[in-house]
Amino acid sequence: MALFKLLVTSLLVTFVTLHLVHALDHPEPQVHAETQVSLQQQIDCNGACAARCRLSSRPHLCHRACGTCCSRCNCVPPGTSGNQEMCPCYANQTTHGGRRKCP
Repeated sequence: MALFKLLVTSLLVTFVTLHLVHALDHPEPQVHAETQVSLQQQIDCNGACAARCRLSSRPHLCHRACGTCCSRCNCVPPGTSGNQEMCPCYANQTTHGGRRKCP
């Protein structure tokens, strides 16, 4: 019986040691919130904003604001206006005055 306990204990210690050695050799990558967007597929902000702002009365201003929002959120709502619920980050961007920043 003592021999069996010794065998089980030595196998357990060996298993734990191998697991720790493997973990030290192959650390898991750390993903931070700032880099998570860069790991996702980036959209074409110029194309998306050109489509979004094509009917705007001030297309250059619209395109500049849309580009800023797109680069921050990696999302542009479909269509030329509205549909803000499709991109919550895009919809939540505001100016210093509290108005919506993104067209």
